[in-house]
Amino acid sequence: MKRLVLPLLLSVFSVVVFAQNAGKVEGIWLTQDRDSRIEIRKTTSGTFEGAIVWLKKPNESDGSDKRDKNNPDESLKKRQLIGLKLLDGLKYDADDKEWNGGTIYDPQTGNTYKCYMWFEKDLDVLHVKGYIGISVLGRKVEWKRVDQSS
Repeated sequence: MKRLVLPLLLSVFSVVVFAQNAGKVEGIWLTQDRDSRIEIRKTTSGTFEGAIVWLKKPNESDGSDKRDKNNPDESLKKRQLIGLKLLDGLKYDADDKEWNGGTIYDPQTGNTYKCYMWFEKDLDVLHVKGYIGISVLGRKVEWKRVDQSS
């Protein structure tokens, strides 16, 4: 019985640490161009997603809300950009210390790319890479965490 206690405690501890590391990505992030904010949250299925929660310029010149006008799907072009899901299906990989296996949608082009994200040294700087095919052929950007205490 004593031999089972230590392995059991270690496995519970590793699950807690894994969950804490995975959740470090949750929060609101200012994009590289400083023109939008994305809220990343964990879904009930355990994956991570992110949606636009703020735009520097939320309206068109005529005062109407900005829409997903570059989407190739005609039926989706009228969706508002605020609230639009950009990140979808990302899972935390504890071995690589990154969130991968998901996609990122670019409303400026209407394209969806494979995506992965990671931290380097600073937990307030999220590295996001979208790519087609292999990750070498992609674009990497940095998002900065928004301080919500102010």
